[in-house]
Amino acid sequence: MAAQTPRLGAAGELGPGSSAYGDRSPWEKSARTFRADSLTPASRSSRTPLQDLYGTITPSALHYEAHHAGVPALNPRDYGLLVHGLVDRPLVFTFEDLLRFPAVSRMHFIECAGNSGREQQGRPGETPQQSHGLLSCSEWTGVPLNVLLDEAGVKSSARWIVAEGADASRHTRSIPIDKALDDVLVAYGQNGEAVRPEQGYPVRLLVPGWEGNVNVKWLAQIRVVDRPAMSRSETAKYVDLMPDGTSWQFSFVMEAKSVITRPAGGQSLPGPGAYEITGLAWSGRGRVTRVEVSADGGRTWTDAVLNDPVLPKALTRFATPWVWDGREAVLQSRCTDETGYRQPTREELVAVRGLHEGGDGLDHYNGIKTWFVHANGEVRHA
Repeated sequence: MAAQTPRLGAAGELGPGSSAYGDRSPWEKSARTFRADSLTPASRSSRTPLQDLYGTITPSALHYEAHHAGVPALNPRDYGLLVHGLVDRPLVFTFEDLLRFPAVSRMHFIECAGNSGREQQGRPGETPQQSHGLLSCSEWTGVPLNVLLDEAGVKSSARWIVAEGADASRHTRSIPIDKALDDVLVAYGQNGEAVRPEQGYPVRLLVPGWEGNVNVKWLAQIRVVDRPAMSRSETAKYVDLMPDGTSWQFSFVMEAKSVITRPAGGQSLPGPGAYEITGLAWSGRGRVTRVEVSADGGRTWTDAVLNDPVLPKALTRFATPWVWDGREAVLQSRCTDETGYRQPTREELVAVRGLHEGGDGLDHYNGIKTWFVHANGEVRHA
């Protein structure tokens, strides 16, 4: 039997009743996409459909995912977070223990270090999802890590922590103690409900503004140490290779960045007239203070409106009116954060970082993204 197309009920016609867990309208088809070159399901990553979203919060079901050894099935009743190393009192916090601490909720983005990296190599993504979809923003709820570290008593010799996940790869990342004592969150909630399994259920680390892989999922232990662990993910991976053969290590902060999501690649304008150019801007250093938009490839710029709320280390929605005259146009956006740092062009980044073959040199790219509006209304990446 052929699938039936959902239809709207006639006036006065009763619709379906309540359900135990809500679902979206059958007309809404937005979904994550998976990387075509993923080797195995265990190492797959998926991308958020940024062009389909409203506001700044990413629905939990559409939050991008990346993992190295599949998604473990962890029962919160068996959960324990070990805090040890250079502390006065090594402790194990059960899930129930974490729930007894005063909870805080904060909105923050998480961005994969490799997000939009192929733009640097001149292989731009065809849509916002393909170019910048390793980015999402949620309301995260949990316990500040500094509260747990205070319970354990951090020794004066402590300089770093080493966070380890409970996945099969035992993903491990080192974080300076100053950051750990600042705004890091041990999170068990996402957008008002439990963290999703692929996002680290039952407990994950949330490290605002820093590269995604530092936000260790399925958090199993925190070891307080006097030096970094020099794990695989901070030596062989997530380093920035320079043209002279050296590399930058521990490039934690995700710099100021923006992308226009409408009009954007994969979309089409029905004809000349009034439109709104809108998109997302963010910075790992704090608040976005300015977003400029150009319709002529960067020759002239117009300040966009920043929609409230404008929060530190969270996505900010920007928008500006635009009247398309039916001729070819080149759309770009660039943002500036509260430190005064302004998003660079691809050419400016390549001048410093060079170009690299294969998978190297793809992390921490934040160059300006370009969309081309053609005379027939089609918006493309080239």
